[in-house]
Amino acid sequence: MHGHTAVDDTPIAREAADILRRQSRAGGPLPRPSRTRVITVANQKGGVGKTTSTVNMAAALALHGAAVLVVDLDPQGNASTALGVDHRAEVPSVYDVIVEGRAMGEVVQPVKEVDGLFCVPATIDLAGAEIELVSMVARESRLAKALSTYLRARQEAGEAPLDYVLIDCPPSLGLLTVNALVAAEEVFIPIQCEYYALEGLSQLLKNIDLVRAHLNADVHVSTILLTMYDARTRLAAQVAEEVRQHFPDLVLPTMIPRSVRISEAPSYGQTVMTYDPGSTGALSYLEAARELSLRGAATETMEETR
Repeated sequence: MHGHTAVDDTPIAREAADILRRQSRAGGPLPRPSRTRVITVANQKGGVGKTTSTVNMAAALALHGAAVLVVDLDPQGNASTALGVDHRAEVPSVYDVIVEGRAMGEVVQPVKEVDGLFCVPATIDLAGAEIELVSMVARESRLAKALSTYLRARQEAGEAPLDYVLIDCPPSLGLLTVNALVAAEEVFIPIQCEYYALEGLSQLLKNIDLVRAHLNADVHVSTILLTMYDARTRLAAQVAEEVRQHFPDLVLPTMIPRSVRISEAPSYGQTVMTYDPGSTGALSYLEAARELSLRGAATETMEETR
C-alpha cells in the first residue's frame, strides 16, 4: 500500500521511513465512524491546495480501508480530473443531481485506481448552476437532500455504508458553496503556509456562522490542514505557528509538504497516493487521514460519555 520505501539516505527518505515505522506501530485499520461523516472542504482563497487536499485525503482514507465518496462541486471539475473520472459535458454529473433532481446513485462513478473510493463528477454545466439555483425552491438544501436520500437508498439496498463524504467547493461563496455547507456537518479548511494565509479566513468563518444560524445548526469547522509547507523557510514555520495559536484544537499535527509530486499527479489523472505512493506527499496525506479518522473516533467517544 505504501509503495517502495526509498533506500537512499536523504532527509526525505529518512522522514518517509520514519512515517512508515510510526504507521506500522500505530497499526491496523482505522476505526470506522459510527455514521457517515460528511465533510465540506472549503477555503475561498484560490490556490491553497483545496482540491488537492480533498482528493488526496479521500484516497488516503480509502487506502486505510474506508469507503469514501468525493462530491465535486467545483465547475472546473479539478477533483474529477485528479480522480481520473470522466466528466465531459455529456456525462451525468452533480449538475443533474442538484438542478435536475436526478438520483445521486445514478451519477456516482467508482475511482479505478483506488478501491472503496467513488466520485460524483462535476461538468462544465455546473458553471450556470449558481444562476439557475437562485429561483429554485429550497435552493440552499438541494445537495443535502440528494445526499441524504442517496445514503438512505444505499442502506435500504443493504449496501455497506459510506464512512466519509468529502465535498469540494468552488473558491467562492455562492449558492454552490452554501449547498455544500448545508449538506455537511464538518468543515475542513486547508491553509497554505505562505503570506496572507489567514486572509479571507475570518470571512469564511463568518459565513459558516451564518449558515449555522439560518440553515444548518450542525455545521462546524472540525479540521484545519496546513499545506504547501516548506521546511526551509522561516515564513512557513511562522505561519504554521500562527495558525496553531489561533486554532489549537483544529489543526492536524501532520503538515503537507510543498511537493512537485503532489502538483504533478493530477495531470496524470491520479492522486499522489497512486502516482507516487512512497513520496513524502503521499505519506503525509496517509498520516493526516489517520489523524482525521482517530480524532473523529475520539469525538464520538466523548459524545457518548456525555
